Amino acid sequence: MTRGLVLSGGGARGIAHIGILKALDEMNIRVHHLSGTSAGAIVGALYAQGYPPDQIFDLVKNVSVFKSVRPAFAWTGLLTMDGLKEVLLKNIPHNDFSKLKIPFTVAATDIRKGKIHYFQSGELASAIIASSSIPAIFNPVQLNGNLYVDGGLLDNLPVKPIRATCDVVVGCHCNHVSPDFDVTNMKLVVERSLLIAIHVNTVVSRNQCDVYIEPPRMDRFSSLDLSKAHEIFEFGYRFTKENFLPHHFEKVEAL
Repeated sequence: MTRGLVLSGGGARGIAHIGILKALDEMNIRVHHLSGTSAGAIVGALYAQGYPPDQIFDLVKNVSVFKSVRPAFAWTGLLTMDGLKEVLLKNIPHNDFSKLKIPFTVAATDIRKGKIHYFQSGELASAIIASSSIPAIFNPVQLNGNLYVDGGLLDNLPVKPIRATCDVVVGCHCNHVSPDFDVTNMKLVVERSLLIAIHVNTVVSRNQCDVYIEPPRMDRFSSLDLSKAHEIFEFGYRFTKENFLPHHFEKVEAL
């Protein structure tokens, strides 16, 4: 049986994926294909390289993967992700999709064509940076003659590129939209609006999953706030352990 795992984008909320991965590892759930967007691409790449979840969490927490940004001094964005690229190259030095231990797909948006693009070969780090580059905040990434931004704009849960090759697809989504949102400042309104917009393309992908892991009330955590890293990690871990058993991730044969 071939099992695929898809990790959504979500900024700091993506740390929940690491907790989910730890729970899956403890259940001896083997993953044969990985796919991710933005934060999910960062976590997914490290897992595909062979890092265990606890080590991925230490890397994110101590090396500050999500903070590794620098001023861009360009009209296309306020910040660059050169620091993040350095972190990735340090920990995945071969920088090549083909050398990962698990086949891996990264979703990014081709801003010129207005289409989603799925990277599955070639240079790894640049594809991850492209997938994570929120428009107007981070510089777009030029790669292979095209210009890319955050994959979450068009496919925040990239099931499509691995669906045909997997018997079971497990979707992990860390952007649950709670119905009890309280408007307290403009920053929260902007973040809430982006969550709702991204939710639209996630609904389609969710219907293609055999198993769907979505910890509730994740929108109480800001996508840019790492101060709650431990809480987010533990929440993803506990939710998975309390609501799923190994048999949930097995293929169900039709009667």
